[in-house]
Amino acid sequence: MTAHQAHQPLTPAQAFDALYAFCAPALVRQTYLLSGRRELARESVERAFQAAWQRWPEVARDRDPAGWVRATAYDFALSPWHRFRPRYRHPEPPPSDAFDRALLDVLLQLPPPQRRTLVLYDGVGLDLPETAAETEASTPATANRLLHARTAVAARLPDLSDPTELHRRLAELASTERLRAPKPLTVRSGSERRARFWTRAAIAFTVTLIGTTALTLRTAPTRYEPPVPPGATVRGVPPRMAPGPLSEKELELREKLRSQLQAGPERLAPQST
Repeated sequence: MTAHQAHQPLTPAQAFDALYAFCAPALVRQTYLLSGRRELARESVERAFQAAWQRWPEVARDRDPAGWVRATAYDFALSPWHRFRPRYRHPEPPPSDAFDRALLDVLLQLPPPQRRTLVLYDGVGLDLPETAAETEASTPATANRLLHARTAVAARLPDLSDPTELHRRLAELASTERLRAPKPLTVRSGSERRARFWTRAAIAFTVTLIGTTALTLRTAPTRYEPPVPPGATVRGVPPRMAPGPLSEKELELREKLRSQLQAGPERLAPQST
């Protein structure tokens, strides 16, 4: 590599791929500790990096791009909506080692905020203020979560009461699964496809909304039309009834009228002069 190439700035794709190669493998293992699902761990990391690629100018200028991606992946992995997805309704095969199974079971029984705090502090190795900032909690609240999480783990697994041993076992549990992240090119291509899809969906929704609004303006009345009040019964007025059959006298009268009114009475006939 020449001196000119060494000082040449990276393209956005190259910078993204460098961040992905640095963070993705470890991030998949961390999200596995949070979710207990291998496929969900890979999906969480892929979605997080897809979001980072869509907002790459913002993420590239962030003070901690790795932290930005990690927080996004953790949020997706801990989302409660996964329980309604058919692919995640059934549990996955547990780890083969009995101690790893017990540790993962203890982790999954912790409340999500405590589990996330424990993974960040004892798994990733962040200090307390960094853990508090990433979990969007105060430092005392983060310390309280960490204390409760460690107490719950030590109650089930006394060998892990030492934080150093807990850190080692968390790293081993995540590493034994041999989880692999997809290729960075696949992630970038998927991000661009998702961006195109949502752009087209937004355009289609906007066109539909404009058409609906125009149709409403064209067919809506231009003045206020009060509603027709419901009919009310007037007391004292008999209801309208259909006429019944005529009696014999009425029939005779009708025939008489018909026969006499054809030519009219003589007193009404015009007289010629």
